[in-house]
Amino acid sequence: MNKPLHIIGVGSPLVDTLTHVTEEFITSVPGEKGGMEVVEHAHIEEIVGRNAGEIFNESGGSAANTIVGLSRLGISCTFLGKLGRDELGKYYHSKFSESGVCTNRFKYCDVSPTGRCLSMVTPDTERTCRTFLGAAMTLSPDEISVEDFAGCTHAHLEGYKLFNRDLALKILACVKEAGCTVSLDLASFEVVHANQDILDHLLSEYIDIVFANEDEAKAYCGSDDPEDALRRLSEHCDVCAVKVGAKGAYLKRGNEVATVSAESVKAVDTTGAGDLWAAGFLYGHYQGWDLENCGRVGSVLGASVVQQLGAIIPDTEWQEIKQRIEKIK
Repeated sequence: MNKPLHIIGVGSPLVDTLTHVTEEFITSVPGEKGGMEVVEHAHIEEIVGRNAGEIFNESGGSAANTIVGLSRLGISCTFLGKLGRDELGKYYHSKFSESGVCTNRFKYCDVSPTGRCLSMVTPDTERTCRTFLGAAMTLSPDEISVEDFAGCTHAHLEGYKLFNRDLALKILACVKEAGCTVSLDLASFEVVHANQDILDHLLSEYIDIVFANEDEAKAYCGSDDPEDALRRLSEHCDVCAVKVGAKGAYLKRGNEVATVSAESVKAVDTTGAGDLWAAGFLYGHYQGWDLENCGRVGSVLGASVVQQLGAIIPDTEWQEIKQRIEKIK
């Protein structure tokens, strides 16, 4: 294996609160099923209070999940995001330390609590998220500098940061000045819809690798054809991945094109599937592997995480995952 690279994730560190709900229950929650909406903390508490299902907490956040996955594969990683000085913040910090992620680039807020994301999983395994950003939302452009990215060669940014354009633009400018390549996970169809007027510019000017699932791809190009979305995205980024769930993914890197199948597993919860898929793909990409094998590693991690509730793959499974990846290269 090559010497580990320093990859920095940039996103909102959120404690994931996960629970199973019925289809009937999800229709009682305002907003679209399968999407993500930003809400107040009291709204999350109200939903949790109405649901009788068991509650689980884990460290979460889209880019954060990707970084934890990369770290568990042996890549030297760090993370830039903002926590509250509260018990959830301490919990989150300890979880990252346990995963081997360098924690010296967290920033802290004295007045807002640590963010939280409620992930409601219906029997079809689809997740519907309601997010309270808390301390993560208080991160301001003035707090970001080139020094935050010192020593890193690649930055992975979650699309949710595009909801704060001034912050996202400051992050991207600093990342490029620091000499990093950049990957962007589009994160949700709401992100794409809200940023249609600037997305092509951002992809062309700042992004080297872009990840989209089928909903995000449809929101971007207006059709259900993933190959059309791949073509459109490749007009702006050198490396593109359009993931189509259980049907696999369509990939393009320069003139190299590939398709990969998803692994056939019994899914329990799709939370974190795209985040861990991105971790696997980035791992292979930065080892210099061919495009198809990068996608195959993504499929291994994506399949592993959907077999349990939440976006964290248990410690007991990582040795087997690494052995499977060694056979791919």
